[in-house]
Amino acid sequence: MNHLLLLGNFGTGEIILIALVVLLLFGGKKIPELMRGIGKGVKSFKDGLNDIESEIKKDVTKDEKQDSEK
Repeated sequence: MNHLLLLGNFGTGEIILIALVVLLLFGGKKIPELMRGIGKGVKSFKDGLNDIESEIKKDVTKDEKQDSEK
């Protein structure tokens, strides 16, 4: 079953080969733009998670406050 999880099976040679293929496909000028776009997407995702977490915490504290007033 562990052979299905490919994350642990990459060696240095495979990583270099993948990097070269990406470099050939996108070119040297497009890679920074691609990484910038990925970074913005990850940041947006994390911000969304933080917003959801803060809303949940706010609702929980609001419910606890209402319960203590009763």
